[in-house]
Amino acid sequence: MDPPKKRQKRHTETTLLPIHPLRIKPSGNALLAKTNARPGGLGYMNTIPDELLLDILAHLEARHLQLLGACSKALYAFTRFDELWKTLTVEEKPAHVKQQWRGTWRRTYLQLPEEKTARFSVPHLYSDVLYRPYFCSQVDVCQFMKHNANTIARLPNMTLDEFHHQWTNTPFILTEPVSQWPAYEKQWDLKKLAEEYAEVEFRAECVDWPMKTYLQYTENNVDESPLYLFDRDFERKTKLKEEYILPDVFTEDYFAVLGDERPDHRWLIAGPQSSGSTFHKDPNSTSAWNAVLTGKKYWIIFPPDQLPPGVYVSEDQAEVTSPVSLAEWLTGFHREARREAGCLEGICEAGEIIHVPSQWWHLVINLTPSVALTGNFIAKNNLRKALRFMRDMPDQVSGFRKVEDPYALFVKRMEQEHPIELKNALEEMEWEDEAKRKKVEAKASSGWTSLTENIGGFSFGFGGDDEGLEDEE
Repeated sequence: MDPPKKRQKRHTETTLLPIHPLRIKPSGNALLAKTNARPGGLGYMNTIPDELLLDILAHLEARHLQLLGACSKALYAFTRFDELWKTLTVEEKPAHVKQQWRGTWRRTYLQLPEEKTARFSVPHLYSDVLYRPYFCSQVDVCQFMKHNANTIARLPNMTLDEFHHQWTNTPFILTEPVSQWPAYEKQWDLKKLAEEYAEVEFRAECVDWPMKTYLQYTENNVDESPLYLFDRDFERKTKLKEEYILPDVFTEDYFAVLGDERPDHRWLIAGPQSSGSTFHKDPNSTSAWNAVLTGKKYWIIFPPDQLPPGVYVSEDQAEVTSPVSLAEWLTGFHREARREAGCLEGICEAGEIIHVPSQWWHLVINLTPSVALTGNFIAKNNLRKALRFMRDMPDQVSGFRKVEDPYALFVKRMEQEHPIELKNALEEMEWEDEAKRKKVEAKASSGWTSLTENIGGFSFGFGGDDEGLEDEE
């Protein structure tokens, strides 16, 4: 087995453009270039936009990509685009991939050692589509953490009563509880996890890999969006369940009434520098806690009704559109986001735990290789939000297994164990529904009154023949 290669040193300034391994340059350079490899290298395909060309190539098998790439340097550059090989790897799941990561998806799929990879450049090929993913993979995310002015509140600890009265719907970081966990004292970093659970498979987005292979990946990849390990079955696979005790503020969880039928709610999360999650709201209108065991994470958070810059949602909020990678969002929207009045940000260090309230937008980035535990819960003051979400957006409810009607099941169990809390929450929902209905009716009535007053005595009809004759005279 080849030893993993060290990840290339990241550029610390976004104004310094890193050199692409094939020496491909951004499209703008073509304006002053005397030579362009694209027309001669692509032939008739030169008329096809880069994005469409890659879409076409995505339908080819691996051997066809290799054959096409042998036709010219320009085609080699396009067929070596690593996302093509990532797709092949994920779809075909070749067994050898789980045993050794070789630095890129192409080399891993083809079992190709780095020293046997063709070494030539295409300095006269200009393409933003091919260049930008590599550029984003080299951005130093730590440079964006300077001059942090919108700081998330930091507290040593908190009582459940304080949480109920002041903090249920406010982000905060607790600095003391996690430092007392055995899981923190054992310093579970990626290397230690790989030593202890080398052959145990964990879920990292689109792949299930042994921890030893995932460690190889984290130490040597140039992905624009590095794979983020996010495993819901870690308590079954490891001994970590015995090594952490939640602070009191996070132990109240109404989803607990569902027992084994509750949705997924706790995960082991880990990843290299620059990995993380783009802007999202947590599932089923739950709140979340996130405890860092090793490394450190940057958080930027917005209130529920304030859409972060660069993020767009469909009318029913089922679809969220944002930049492909965290680096792309940082370089394009981070400065603007910091100027927003509702923006909050902070760094959660090892031994600290952050609270993300229900329905708040948040983005998280690993500033260093990190390992953390996270969980979702329904706090007392947010029961109404969760009930409304499950009732009104059943197609967006997630994490349940073999439960046909999560809302009905949840209401039934709450009636059995917390009838007063359920009654109060449902009554609040009825009041909100009635207020909303009256508001809609008032708006409709106001609109109709305004319309009838404006049109006055107007009537629509065709003029007679006499009017036409008079006009001609």
